[in-house]
Formats: sequence, C-alpha cells, structure tokens
Amino acid sequence: MTDTVHDPTAGSPADDAPRCLFGYDRLPDQAPLPDPVPLLGPEYKSDPYPLYRRMREAGPVHRVKFPSGITAWLVTGYKAAHETLNDPRLGKNHALGNEGWRKLASIMPEPQHSQLQVHLLHQDPPKHTQMRRLVLDAFTPRRAEALRPRIQELADALIDELPAHGGADLVAGFAAHFPFRVLAEAIGLPQELAVRFDRDWGKVVQPVGPLDPGRPAYEGRLRGLQGYIADVVAHKRAHYDPAGPDVDLLGRLVAACDAGELSPEELDSMVFQLLVAGQEPVTNQITTMLITLLRRPEQLARLRDGVAADPGLLTRAIEELLRHDAAFELTTWRFFAEDSDLHGTTVPAGDSVIVSLCAANRDGEQFPDADALDFDRTPNAHLAFGHGIHYCPGAALARVELQVAIGTLLARLPGLRPAEAPGEEIDALTWVPAVLARGVNRLPVAYDQRV
Repeated sequence: MTDTVHDPTAGSPADDAPRCLFGYDRLPDQAPLPDPVPLLGPEYKSDPYPLYRRMREAGPVHRVKFPSGITAWLVTGYKAAHETLNDPRLGKNHALGNEGWRKLASIMPEPQHSQLQVHLLHQDPPKHTQMRRLVLDAFTPRRAEALRPRIQELADALIDELPAHGGADLVAGFAAHFPFRVLAEAIGLPQELAVRFDRDWGKVVQPVGPLDPGRPAYEGRLRGLQGYIADVVAHKRAHYDPAGPDVDLLGRLVAACDAGELSPEELDSMVFQLLVAGQEPVTNQITTMLITLLRRPEQLARLRDGVAADPGLLTRAIEELLRHDAAFELTTWRFFAEDSDLHGTTVPAGDSVIVSLCAANRDGEQFPDADALDFDRTPNAHLAFGHGIHYCPGAALARVELQVAIGTLLARLPGLRPAEAPGEEIDALTWVPAVLARGVNRLPVAYDQRV
C-alpha cells in the first residue's frame, strides 16, 4: 500500500511520441538524453535499468514524458531520492497541481474522482497524519507476525490447487489470489464479500482518457468497484460492534466516519486504497521476485536449499529481491507550492515531481555492485516501500506475505524453472503497461511435482 493507487500516467502514446524506447545501454556514453525522456515502450518496461543508469550518470533530476503525454520531473539517484521523499516543501494534494497537469492527469471521471481520490496518498499533514493513524494498528510488525500462520495456510491452500506435475501459470494459480486473501484477513473483509471481489476492478489504477476506445470499460470498472465499496461499508455499519471481540480495520474506519473523524468520501477512498493498493502491488512483487530467481537458477537453488541451515537467509533474500527489482517502480505525484530548486534544477510550482524507487535502488554509490543479486548484502537500506511520512503503512504485512509466498513456492514445487513452451519463456513475458508499477500478468513455469 504505497504510491501506486492511481496511475494517470497510463494511456495510449501521443501521436508524436516514440512508440518504443530502446538501446540506452548501447548509446555512446556522451550521447545526450532526449528532453523530455520518454518512459514508454515494451523494451523499457521489460528492463528500465539501462535507462535509469544513464539518467543517474547525467544528473539526479530529469524531465520525462509518460504515454498519456504528461510530463514530470523524475528523481533517480539514491541520495536525491531519499532527500526528495523527506522534503517538507513537496505536497501530495492534487490541488497543488497546475492547470497543465490537471488537464492531463485528472482523468478519472466524476463522481468517482471526488469520492475515491481523497485517500492517504493524496493528503498532506495534518489531515494525512490523522488518516494514517487510523490504519497503522492493523499493519504493525507484531500484527503481521501474528497473522503468519494463517498466511501460511492460505499459501498452502492455493498451492494444493496447482497441477500435481508439469507446470502452471503462477499468476493465475497463485499470485493473483494470495495477496487478496491475506488482505481480507488483515482488514476484516467478510468472506461473503471477499468472494464477490472482481480482480478486474484493480485496473482502475490504469485509467484511460475520455477519447480512448477503452474508456467505457474503464468507467464500468469504476462503477462496479464503487458499488462494491458501498456494500462493504453498509455491511460493516450493520454488523460492526466496536465493543465486540473482533475489532477490525474496516469496522474502525466506518466507526470513525460515523463519529465525524472521516467524511464519507474519505471513508470510501480509504477502502478503495486498501482494496487496490493492498493486493495488486504484492501480486506484482511476487512475479518480479520469481522472474529474478528463475533467471538465476544458482541463486534459486541456494535459497531453496539453504534456509534450514541459515534461518535468516529467506529474510535477507526478500530484502535483496525488493531492492533488485521493486514492484513500486515510481512514486505518485508530488508538487511544490512555488517555484523551487530540486537538486540543482528549478521546478515550477504545480509541476509534478516523481521519484524512481527502482533507479534509486540500483545506485552504485549506495549499493556496491548494485546490479548484482546478493543475498548477503548488508546494509540494505532500500527504498522499495518509499520513505518519510508516506512510507508504505502495509510494509510489514507485505514482507511476511512475500517471505511466505516465495519460501513456500520454492519448497513445494521442486525443480521450479522457466516454462519451456515456445512463447512462454522468461524473456518473452509481457510486462504490465502501468507506468508506475512493475510486474507481469502471466508467469508460466515448469516443475517436477507438487509436494
């Protein structure tokens, strides 16, 4: 649950935009980067790291252009990213965006924009502080650890449903379902409502413009999700007992709204944030971790076979896999209220500022041999969950989920390896088009048997 709830950067490329971004690892070292740098194309999505290296070498801040035509200022180096994420001059409230930004970015239609876009990620203190306090208790490290046995049961149940031999698509068979089942347990979503959730609604974080042929389908997803949220709130309002033994997060949020601490729009937005940001990024992170391991069979074997002798290996490996290729590729918007200096670059008021967490996590000045996967890397102060006041409140739960997911898949699917069928190889995978996130929608694998 971090800066990936709403991705207005997505959309069809403008007619004059390059259709593919490629070859940054093959350009001469002195070749200038374009201005703005286009962040689009299948080669960029499959491996953005050569471009991020070039950008870091050229300076910490660059003007970039997204497929929708929106331009932004992208921060790439670790030190600059860390400072930017903690910069009190930068706000998250969309009201700070200038007219040019709002014209292209505020494309979620009404009434959903007003009713679903006032959650934590679009708030600044003191409102942000008040709203964040309402969710923190549900995601403490202690609470996450208490859920570990149940999380393990959920993982095993999904793996039990995989084919006994041969192989499977680990997105359709595992990663697409596991995070939502964990989330339902963590926030108190009743089973009768959990089974009704349509994963297709999660695509509302990839909005399309008013003239895009996919706009009707997008608006249908929004209406479906908003109706579902209304049902969740109504159910909790009818059944939640604040003095009862089962005090859960959804019930506390409804009670806070009824007590006047949240507006109805803020309540709906926070439920929206939980349902979308609490699952899809974890799904994506499972896939990026598995792809990294499948491309490095010796590292996969070490992790699979070495945990018994080295109990801390899995924890270290998950942190390194988060650093090496994070599902939270870029943060969402931040804005200056007035023209300001950002690491030597003047950024006009209301222009959007975005931090590349993935680029920061591959900065060789912070992480020696940064492109290598090193399970023994220490220290490992990566920024996969962000930093500062918008640090992901669900980070502790996500870590337990990832530890259980990766550890269980490796243990129960011996011989786990890339699929061998033509068109299903690791390098043939199609990465999701969401600009702010990394992951794949299909991950075919082979294995010897399910144990």
